[in-house]
Amino acid sequence: MGGILDKGHFNRLEDFIALANKGKKVTVSIELRKQLVTEKLHPKDTLEQKGEIDMYLLRGDYSFKVGEEVKKISKVYVFGSAEEPLKLTSENKSIANLRLKMDYKRLREAKITFEDTYF
Repeated sequence: MGGILDKGHFNRLEDFIALANKGKKVTVSIELRKQLVTEKLHPKDTLEQKGEIDMYLLRGDYSFKVGEEVKKISKVYVFGSAEEPLKLTSENKSIANLRLKMDYKRLREAKITFEDTYF
């Protein structure tokens, strides 16, 4: 038997906000993490002739629950270079937290319950 989440594409925060605005009870748990990635570069794209650059993503992993169904989605809040100065890393973290606050506000306005966490 298919559930409500099987009947549509629920891949964005906006999809769950719309569902909650239609009267469905939606809850969410949020796990924040820093993911390290390596970006491959074409040798002609860089003066240093490095073939790759180490980067990081600050992302939120959301587990939405509607009835007994759970759907997991992720959202990237900021990305940066692993070699950037500490000050820039701190600024990126602040930007990610501001973006997160905006999403929290939208979720709360739709009456979706969750616990605040920040980077």
